Amino acid sequence: MPKLGMEPIRREALVTAAIAEIGAAGSLDVTVSAISKRAGMSSALAHHYFGNKDQIFLAAMRHILAGFSVEVRTRLAKTATPRDRLQALVEASFAQSCFDPEVISAWLNFYVKAHSSPEAMRLLRLYQRRLRSNLIHALRPIATEPEALADAIAALIDGLYIRAALGAPKTRDPAATILGFTAPHIEDAL
Repeated sequence: MPKLGMEPIRREALVTAAIAEIGAAGSLDVTVSAISKRAGMSSALAHHYFGNKDQIFLAAMRHILAGFSVEVRTRLAKTATPRDRLQALVEASFAQSCFDPEVISAWLNFYVKAHSSPEAMRLLRLYQRRLRSNLIHALRPIATEPEALADAIAALIDGLYIRAALGAPKTRDPAATILGFTAPHIEDAL
């Protein structure tokens, strides 16, 4: 007889274990057996809860995106102006929680996985649309071309995150670089 209330706990343990295994391997070349072993359960239970490794990975990315969402909402709650909102969005993208080694591995593999998995691509597009929408909302009152500027900022976030995640020499804070780039575009609109 199954233990009541254990499913969410076990699912969370498997998701956390998947992120850790991907981080340790640096790729998606991990097995359900290794994930379930790290979570302290059988691979049969992992298959029962998720079906296959791809579903575990998608659940892991949803978990990471949910954590990112909390980071964004927490920072946005403290803003008073559109400039503050823009700064909060950019800084959330470079929060320390985004740079845990396991999270970096998951993110980098997520981008690759999106090319071969419609479900991963859907999740990636959802993240991209939400980021773009938030950026446009912040920029609309302070920029003449908020959509174009939002697209440029999102591209800078992705590019600078990947560079930072891969250990490129860091001469300046990535968030400060992006905010410095946007300043002339915003000042011209005022």
